Amino acid sequence: MIKNEFTQDQKDLLGEIGNITMGNSATTLSMMVNQRVDITTPRVELINRAQALDDYEKTCIFVQIHYVQGLTGNNVFILKEPDVLCMTDLMMGGPGNTQGEISELHLSAASEAMNQMMGSAATSMATMLGIPVDISTPEVNRIDVESVKMFEKMFETPEDIFVKVSFRIEIGELIDSIMVQLYPLRFAIEMCDKFYQNQN
Repeated sequence: MIKNEFTQDQKDLLGEIGNITMGNSATTLSMMVNQRVDITTPRVELINRAQALDDYEKTCIFVQIHYVQGLTGNNVFILKEPDVLCMTDLMMGGPGNTQGEISELHLSAASEAMNQMMGSAATSMATMLGIPVDISTPEVNRIDVESVKMFEKMFETPEDIFVKVSFRIEIGELIDSIMVQLYPLRFAIEMCDKFYQNQN
């Protein structure tokens, strides 16, 4: 029943919003890591909550974004651990190492990177939606894919259907990977509705 509420037009619109916002985010990240960053046109699909971590093995990095103005709710980015190691090493002046353990320093740097990237995304989203959009400082957690309890706590909503937006991200010659953004379905529909209202 819920699946029928999300139309192909809404999927296309979310893809377009993602394309524009992540394009601006890529520019921001490029300046932070001093490398060329390309983020491709996203793939948008509906998934059940239980499928959220299907693309990941062992551990991954969760970045939770809370909207404090313009939109109500939150969404999550999921990043592969070696990608976060590489990005944060570049930010700290390193060559882009992907080996080793994620430390608090790495998580702090990842939070700063996502804060700036999503700040850029929020600015471009505000222009598209015609309303001020602001986010809180992202929460970054390293989670074990086998343990979904942390994931269950990420969303205040009990909703079982999510919109999954998958981006291919390339950073210089160092990273060619997938970054996933998850929206609770109701949040995705709200965002589309606000965009349509701004067009009228």
